[in-house]
Amino acid sequence: MTSIDRFNFEDEGYDFPFYNKNPHIPKWGWVVLFLAFIAGTLLAVISGNLPFIILGCIVFIVPVLYFLKWDYKAIFRMPSRKDLVLIVALFVGYIVYGMVMGMILKQFGIVSPGTMGSETVTVMTLVTSIFSLMGEEFFKFIPFIFLLRVLYKFSNNRKLSVIISVAIIMVMFACFHAYNPTMLIFALFVQGFGSIFEFYGYVKTKNILVPYLTHLLTDEIIFIIALLGIPL
Repeated sequence: MTSIDRFNFEDEGYDFPFYNKNPHIPKWGWVVLFLAFIAGTLLAVISGNLPFIILGCIVFIVPVLYFLKWDYKAIFRMPSRKDLVLIVALFVGYIVYGMVMGMILKQFGIVSPGTMGSETVTVMTLVTSIFSLMGEEFFKFIPFIFLLRVLYKFSNNRKLSVIISVAIIMVMFACFHAYNPTMLIFALFVQGFGSIFEFYGYVKTKNILVPYLTHLLTDEIIFIIALLGIPL
């Protein structure tokens, strides 16, 4: 791969898996990943039961690792000191973005569907989030990498394929958080477009632990604030 194929901010040394037959996934393999996506979503993302959430994460991760020939470093690596700084910066960026976007949407009468408090958030929420948020990252990763493969196959344009794939997954992620049209607008601008911070972390490092830790830091701090009884 030449440097012109990469965005300027991308780290050297790693690339997105699968999209350029790196490694190749047969058609039946994509079917397996699609089924893993459905099962993992039901277990890890939708289920509120910790054992099922953990099982869902396994269902998400194991097929991906299998088609990577168990090369876990293609998607998981110990974050470096530079990565940790990036994680904190992305966390701060999302918090600022969320606050500003929330104020803007409020001017149009579009507000969060509810508030978090100690009656809805418990200590167990902090524990289950450790696993459910990993599930959410694979909920985004598997369709992202599939779209990237399809778009790159027909366009042979890596940057364009990444941009379109990210945009589609952000909309999909927003829809997952919405239960009515008004909530969809809020979710689209906050959770959907807001996930660009996590996507930036992944696109830059190709390390799922970077967006995962960004997401975890964000949600855990929000949950802790709610546990302390501070209105959100």
